[in-house]
Amino acid sequence: MKKVFLAVIALMITFAAQAQIEAHVKWSYAAKKTSATEAVVLIKATMDQGWHIYSQTVKEGGPIKTSFTFAPSKEYMLVGKPSEPKPITHFEKVFNMNVGYFENVVIFQQKIKLKSAKASAVKGKVEFMTCNDSKCLPPDEVAFSIPLGK
Repeated sequence: MKKVFLAVIALMITFAAQAQIEAHVKWSYAAKKTSATEAVVLIKATMDQGWHIYSQTVKEGGPIKTSFTFAPSKEYMLVGKPSEPKPITHFEKVFNMNVGYFENVVIFQQKIKLKSAKASAVKGKVEFMTCNDSKCLPPDEVAFSIPLGK
């Protein structure tokens, strides 16, 4: 009987822990070849109503900025850094600074130069922090693999 009771308690703790995980950003990816030797990788963040993520250009001392790490590859080379649209800028008392952020939907773009006609996918990860008007979630990291197509 004691084992059954402990198993029920363990299950309740597991369900409670899973219920507390919050995810307010959905990521989607695409790639578009612009020529035989170039492509653009599109990384889209869709945020739940009332939530936002920060720009790549947030200065030191501010919230965790969105950042991309691309896996090295012999098939392609990055051209510059990921671009982003103009963020919303707002003074945040908590950080005592202006910060740029995005609400609803944002699309980041990374140009690449193809070194091989057989280039199949761009791999990497995005790190970001999600906040609303009352709280911020711990920074999160999501891995991606974006097919380049033909």
